[in-house]
Amino acid sequence: MLPSDDPVRRSRGRPVEDSLLEAAWLYYVEEWNQSRIADRLAVSRATIVNYLQQAREQGYVELRVDLAVFNRQRLSVALRERFGLAAALVVPGQSASLSSVALAAARYCPDFVEPGDVLGVSWGETIYEMAERMLPRVIADLTVVQMVGSMPSPYIFTSEGCSTNVALKLSGRVMNLYAPAALSSPEAAAILRDEPLIRQHFTLLETMRKAIFAVGSMDAESHVVRSGIATLEDVEDYARNGAVGVLCGRFIDASGTHVEGALDDRMIGVTPDRLAGLAAGMLVASGPDRAPAMRGALAAGYVTHLVTDEPTAEAVLELAD
Repeated sequence: MLPSDDPVRRSRGRPVEDSLLEAAWLYYVEEWNQSRIADRLAVSRATIVNYLQQAREQGYVELRVDLAVFNRQRLSVALRERFGLAAALVVPGQSASLSSVALAAARYCPDFVEPGDVLGVSWGETIYEMAERMLPRVIADLTVVQMVGSMPSPYIFTSEGCSTNVALKLSGRVMNLYAPAALSSPEAAAILRDEPLIRQHFTLLETMRKAIFAVGSMDAESHVVRSGIATLEDVEDYARNGAVGVLCGRFIDASGTHVEGALDDRMIGVTPDRLAGLAAGMLVASGPDRAPAMRGALAAGYVTHLVTDEPTAEAVLELAD
């Protein structure tokens, strides 16, 4: 235990990490204010703010979400009752915020996973940011499996990046899918699916116990359009056949059923029905434009744990009536 009341000692000449650890201890354990800690360490208050930020980012201090408390929130109760969820974490606030939802999922995710899990991870901006903002934690014997093939992307995030980052943060093994999400022809996709490495990957996906995934919208800004998997004309064609959104790169209708179309025979990745019957499935999503896809995933029973925000939760519940 670090001393708390000895004379002021200057931090000059001490390793920075020592000062960082002392600042974190005094602030989070002994509940000193930042100004008092700055005086104690003979540094500026801005330096203390930086120390505390580093302590969180490096995993020396972990802030955890008490899901039992958030489950009592009005919208959480409504979502859990309507869709039979085990948990619904609804981020407070009047504006939809992907960043806030990703941060909430990052704080909750390590408690969602258990030792020995085989965890499937999809792709998307929310999933990528969640992984980036997770605090390190060791989950014993964890295997993280990429559920959707790789794709050229105008974004910083990639499918393999999402699964790799989750595995790194939780000290798990990562099994990435070494294949494109969509090939040029059904024949090329069939040949690739028959490759031993790809067949081995899908065999592993059959052992998946839990999954973390997002959903996409049906407009020109949809990730499947901007990544080049589908054209806007493709999306419109799927919409005419009842699709309301995208899940794991596939189109689903309002009941969560996979809507098959021209693209499916060219794709490499799980189909939505693989998410049925898992021990747990976490949907992380923000934005009323994703509400129809979210509602479909919820109605199909793919979701046991939901992380979203107030405006998006309201939009989902309005569709559920």
